[in-house]
Parts: sequence; structure tokens; C-alpha cells
Amino acid sequence: MARLPAGIRFIISFSRDQWYRAFTFMLTFLLYASFHLSRKPISIVKGELHRYCASVNGDEVRFNSQSQKASESPSHQLSDNETECGWAPFDQDNYQQLLGALDYSFLCAYAIGMYLSGIIGERLPIRYYLTCGMLASGAFTALFGLGYFYNIHSFGFYVVTQVINGLVQTTGWPSVVTCLSNWFGKGRRGLIMGVWNSHTSVGNILGSLIAGYWVSTCWGLSFIVPGAIVAAMGIVCFLFLIEHPKDIACSSTLLAHAKSYENGMHRFRVQKPALPEEKKLLDAEMQCLLLSDGKRAVHQNHVVILPADGGSSMAAISFTGALKIPGVVEFSLCLLFAKLVSYTFLFWLPLYITNVNHLDAKKAGELSTLFDVGGIFGGILAGVISDRLEKRASTCGLMLLLAAPTLYIFSTISKMGLEATVAMLLLSGVLVSGPYALITTAVSADLGTHKSLKGNSHALATVTAIIDGTGSGPRPFAGGAHLPVRVEQRVLYADVCRCLCLTVPDPPHTQGAELPGVGGRGPSSV
Repeated sequence: MARLPAGIRFIISFSRDQWYRAFTFMLTFLLYASFHLSRKPISIVKGELHRYCASVNGDEVRFNSQSQKASESPSHQLSDNETECGWAPFDQDNYQQLLGALDYSFLCAYAIGMYLSGIIGERLPIRYYLTCGMLASGAFTALFGLGYFYNIHSFGFYVVTQVINGLVQTTGWPSVVTCLSNWFGKGRRGLIMGVWNSHTSVGNILGSLIAGYWVSTCWGLSFIVPGAIVAAMGIVCFLFLIEHPKDIACSSTLLAHAKSYENGMHRFRVQKPALPEEKKLLDAEMQCLLLSDGKRAVHQNHVVILPADGGSSMAAISFTGALKIPGVVEFSLCLLFAKLVSYTFLFWLPLYITNVNHLDAKKAGELSTLFDVGGIFGGILAGVISDRLEKRASTCGLMLLLAAPTLYIFSTISKMGLEATVAMLLLSGVLVSGPYALITTAVSADLGTHKSLKGNSHALATVTAIIDGTGSGPRPFAGGAHLPVRVEQRVLYADVCRCLCLTVPDPPHTQGAELPGVGGRGPSSV
């Protein structure tokens, strides 16, 4: 018999469970990356909605930006309401307030909607809920861009579009975190979710590049293309997302101390794990008895099938009940200031680079992606350190302490030249995004499966939504009507405040909690 090819040997070396976990990991990664991809265009297009110009001889205008010379970009016919200072109504002197109001409307709607989203998400199928949210998000993202093609200059149109888009985008985060936590246990959760959370930076980078490609020629496409991508990923979600391992008779990641789990109809309790000496073919029902390595199964004679618990232990947790979980309030407050720093960079960084380095909107958008590149490494680094030290709060606190002086000198050093700006963007991305990523993923999942819940898995979405919703509270101030020259002061104050919020014990991510779906009773003898 011929030896199997190396590629086939590699494929069969992984169990069925492991392939499904890898698929779920990649799918949820791409789904939420598309959400962030659709949020980035507004920051890129700001430089085009209002171009920096100054009066010359009273009636004429000229560009202040060195990159807006006639030799660099071809002139185009201006519409009736479009001037050389930008797109009406953002071409007026109060453009800062108007652009800030767009951010403010989106972020306020997002912050308020997040609290409701987690509660609703616990009570609806994740696949349907997430699909509807992505389709709606794609539609309203594209609707903003249609204002360019239909020559819409009503400020109210853009504000209403941002408000509705902010509401529907809240369906994403609680859904994907809950789904991923269903498939992955607590072992190395910091590393796994640190890598997974890089979808935020990947989405921001792709959004910057896509929006920047059309921003100087047809900024409407900077919104329509990302909107189409989000809607397409919503269809992919509907066709392929598997909410829980039990839906396809697979096992969850088993903890070393765990003695039981549930497949939806019965609870399986392992008496004496015995390894069969001979390899036997497993039918579909035996697949759910595979251990975490996917290669050995528990013999049926050592499994006792008990009636499933009543609905009381599986009821979705209330909002006040989630707030009582130790650490939820403290980490929510820390994330409140962490997101203020992160979203200040998200919404104002391209415009800030345009002012400081005198680059056009496209080049500033491309350069701003370096902050997100640093964020990828920061999230992974924070996850690895927290897993090794088994201290989430201490890891966040250390990175925040290092971030404070970095943000303080960001403005001064970035004025020294393009190379200095690149270095500061990468370093700031690592130190700012690391704690943000850790709190929104691993910490939220730890608290959502806290031992006080006694195995109730119907708390993940609510806890995640509370933490993320509270963190979204100050984000309107990140997009508020402020001059970019004071950005470094704002983010420094926020960084100090979030350090003070971390006077909380680390969540017990290494302590054993019952497996999701199992009642709070300890293992009984049988």
C-alpha cells in the first residue's frame, strides 16, 4: 500500500473537533473584521469632506496642504454645493463640530444599543441575530456613501444614517465572543483570543486601504464597497456559522477537572475513563464523547446518561445579575477609558497626521494603519503574558503604565519627521491596544463563565455587552468636536484613569467552573 501524501497526513492528524474549531475561529475572525472595516471610512473621508484652504484676495481659495497641488491630482468639475473647501455642509467654518457630531451620533447609538444587544442576543439564535445585524450594517454603511452619488447635502441625512448604523453594529461583538467561547475552553484563552482579537486591527487596516483608494476621486465608494463586504459576510454567516459544538455532536474543550457535560438532551457523566486497546469506528453519537485530543474516546459502558436539568439553571442571566459578578464593574470602567484612547486614534489619527506631516487624505490613511499593526502585536503580547502570569489585571496595568509616557511624548516626537511618526505609531499601537484587546476578549469570557454562575453558559453575551457597552460610553468624546491639537492631552488623561480602575483582583480564569450547559451541582457519585 502506497504511503499517504504529506498533505493528507497533515489533514488527518487533526481530529474532527479540531477542524471545526479552526473553522469557527477563522469565520468569526472574518465576520468581526468586516464590522471594523465598515467603521474606518469616516475617519479617512474627513479630510475630503473638508479640505484645508485659506482665503486669498478675499474671494479665491487655495489649499494649505502641500499634497493638494494641481500637479498631483487632476481637477474635476465641482457640483453646485461642492467647493474647493470640501463637501457641503462640511465646507463651512464649523466643520469640526459637524464632523464631530457624525462620530458622536454613531458612538452614542452604539453605546446605548450595546446594553440591549447582549440581553437580546442571549434569547435569540446567534446565527440569525448576527446575520440580520450584518446585512443592516452593510446597508446603512453604503447609504452614507450614496449621499455622494445623489448629491445629498443634508446634515440630518448623514446623522440619522450614523445613528441607525451604530445601533445595528451592536449585534456583532456579543455574538462572536459568545460563539468563540462556546468552542474554546479556558486553557490558553489569553493567547487564543489575543490572536483572534487582531481582527480589529486587520479590519481597520483593510478599511483604511479600501477607503483611501477612492477617497480623493469618489469618496462615496469608500463607504459603498465596505458596506457590500459586510453584507456579503452576513450571508456567509447565515450559511456557515455553527453556534455551539453540540449542534454537530462535537465536544467542547474539556477541562482537566471536568466530570460532565451536556449535549442538549442529556447530561453525560464519566465514571472511569477507560481507553480502548483497539481502534474502533465511532458512530455519530460517539463523536460527542471524544476527548480534547480528538484521538481517544470514552467507552460507552463508563457513561451514565442522566436527565437534563430543568430550565432554571439554563435561564439567561439578568442585567443586574451580570453586574453582581465580581470584576464586571471594575473592568467595565477600565474599558471605558481604554476605548476613549483607542477610538480617539481611530477617528482622529488620519486628520492629525494630515496636519502634522502635511500629507493628503490617502497617504495619511495609509500611514495610520501602522497604529493597527502595532495593535495586532499588542493583543497577542498581552494574551501571552496574562496566560503565563495568570494575572489579567496586572498585565493590563503594566502596559497602561508604559503607555502613559508614550502618549505624553507622542506629539513632540512625531513632529521630528516621518520616521519618528512611524515608530511612535507602532509603539503606541502595542501599548494602547494590548489591554483593550485583553479586556474585551479573554477577561470578558472569563467573567462570562465565572464560577459563581455555576456553569450557566447563558451569561456570556450579557456580560460581554455590559463590559463593551460601558466601554463605549466615553467614545462620543473621542469623536467629539475637538481640535486634534489636544488629542495627546485627552488620551493621556484617559490612560491614567483606566490605570486607576484596575484596582481589582484578577478574574479566576484558571479556576475551575462547570462546563457550559451543566447545572451548578457538583459531580455526584453513580
